[in-house]
Amino acid sequence: MNNSPRGADAANAQVASSISGPGPGHNAWMMTAAALVLFMTLPGLALFYGGLVRQKNVLSILAQCLGIAGLVTILWWAVGYSLVFSRGSPFFGGLRFALLRGVDSQPNSDYSFWVSQNVFSMYQLMFAIITPALIIGAVAERMRFAAVLVFIGIWMFAVYFPLAHMVWGIDGWMNGVWNPAAKITAIDFAGGTVVHMSSGWSALVLCLLLGPRLGFRKEIMAPHSMVLCMVGAGMLWVGWYGFNAGSALAADGIAANAFMSTTLATAIASFTWAMLEYALRGKPSVLGFCSGAVGGLVVITPACGFVDPTGAVIIGIAAGVIPFFACTKLKSWFHYDDALDTFGVHAVGGTLGAFLTGVLATASVNSNLGLNTAAPLNAATQNGLAKIVGHTLWLEQVKAIGITIVLAVVGTAIIGAIVNAVIGLRIAPEVERQGLDINEHGEEGYITT
Repeated sequence: MNNSPRGADAANAQVASSISGPGPGHNAWMMTAAALVLFMTLPGLALFYGGLVRQKNVLSILAQCLGIAGLVTILWWAVGYSLVFSRGSPFFGGLRFALLRGVDSQPNSDYSFWVSQNVFSMYQLMFAIITPALIIGAVAERMRFAAVLVFIGIWMFAVYFPLAHMVWGIDGWMNGVWNPAAKITAIDFAGGTVVHMSSGWSALVLCLLLGPRLGFRKEIMAPHSMVLCMVGAGMLWVGWYGFNAGSALAADGIAANAFMSTTLATAIASFTWAMLEYALRGKPSVLGFCSGAVGGLVVITPACGFVDPTGAVIIGIAAGVIPFFACTKLKSWFHYDDALDTFGVHAVGGTLGAFLTGVLATASVNSNLGLNTAAPLNAATQNGLAKIVGHTLWLEQVKAIGITIVLAVVGTAIIGAIVNAVIGLRIAPEVERQGLDINEHGEEGYITT
């Protein structure tokens, strides 16, 4: 249903309408956005991570991404969507939508009036798929495939589902934008806490539990294909428009702003990271450009629908500088083997983005943050968010950051210990030396003659 068939959009319209825009257009955009977010994992993240590992382990990365996509889809159908997006408690949703019961082409007005709920549920599924897939970057080349699946299956229930409900659920504890009774009035447009902090901090704990790869800091473990890495990074950048602009849940002005701010921050972060390499090492690397781009995408994610162009530029510069030093200095100081810099980019970048969102967000970009006289009972007015935007919102962001870190770190430590005790986390040393591809999957990424 839209205005045009009723004649309400015509210049000489005789029919009044309160419909804000063409519903089919919003639905079309959200289906496109969902496809773009899946494109981020398959093939984007798979190729980005796959290019960064050694040749003997490239297929293990692809298999883990594919395995996670299938496993999370099953969990999402069974109870995941319901636990995140149905009404329940401030910490967990209920079982109203278990088995996707009742999730049809009618909208769920808790989240959007003009997007079919089945489209919305599939869009959010793509977020649920990529989040745990990010974790494998820190534990690449040494974690058993069975352990990856068991760990992720439990982790989704212990970390992702409750955190996503707290931040995005209509009655979520930390949903400052939409829950008038939110106790922590934090904001997260597209997943700084839910996606990047949860995966990044979990990745650090898991890589510490596993220990370093054989030969770490003694052997050269260079990426086997920077071409694949760059192709994957480019796919991530393109797909991220669905991730960020799609989080507006409409083809509207807020989506347009998210599109712009994502572009600015990402390009500037990519350039900044490479120029730091140029200044400090004398050579700007393709890996530096790629890492900076992903860093910019991560840091702008929670802020993209809330900041203006100047805010996006500031975020881009910060995203090029701080994750750069986390990846190049922090790791060398503490000697943890975060194989593909998941912690340095996603945990550090996600934390930075969540904080800067509190500093730079403005109601002039997103009226949902403001004292809305047209809708005096909007959530931000009732829970106090509107009064602190531009002032002390960063304090609420710090609270959300702290809760996210505790949940991810404690949850991962417990799950990792259990999985290690039951089936073991790490592959045998001889398997690690030979490579995961041939031993875990019976295939090789490249056949040489």
